[in-house]
Amino acid sequence: MRKIGFILLTLLIAHGAYAQKKQKLFNGKDLTGWVVYGTEKWYVEDGLLVSESGPDKGYGYLGTEEEFDDFEIELEFKQEANGNSGVFIRSTVDGTKVSGWQVEVAPPGSDTGGIYESYGRGWLIKPDPEKDKALKFGEWNKMRIVVKGDNVTSYLNGVEMVNFSDEKIGQGKGGVLLQIHDGGGIKVYWKNIVLKKL
Repeated sequence: MRKIGFILLTLLIAHGAYAQKKQKLFNGKDLTGWVVYGTEKWYVEDGLLVSESGPDKGYGYLGTEEEFDDFEIELEFKQEANGNSGVFIRSTVDGTKVSGWQVEVAPPGSDTGGIYESYGRGWLIKPDPEKDKALKFGEWNKMRIVVKGDNVTSYLNGVEMVNFSDEKIGQGKGGVLLQIHDGGGIKVYWKNIVLKKL
């Protein structure tokens, strides 16, 4: 009986340590822990993080104050209208010029889950076109991104979109950023943004 109790206690401690590793990046109330770049709109409404084009119709970013090296991030997004956005990894911003890598969040047929290097080499890898059906435009989608060393793997609603290794990404340093693409007419909702350091 004592042995069973000890095993259960060990499992509970291990589970607690695992749970502690996970951190909510968005608290559902305000933008604590984040920095706004640009003049586009970032606000909280009904417990959701909302990104929306402003009158300048420029690029906008919401970045974490903390930098993350190896990690796994899970989040949910819902697109309205254009819905062109993305999740940047190991990235930095100067004004609204971003340096880093974007896991694409875009309308149907526009390579959601692919990896794009801004102000650099452009598209590094796009998902196979048939995987685009994993995207539920106008509904909630679950994205998971695993960043470890020089490898990035993206998943959309349980479907592996890309698995890509790149030396330059492996050398990257910076935070997690959410994007509003330029051009105007964009609105994307976000929730349940949870990160686990690896």
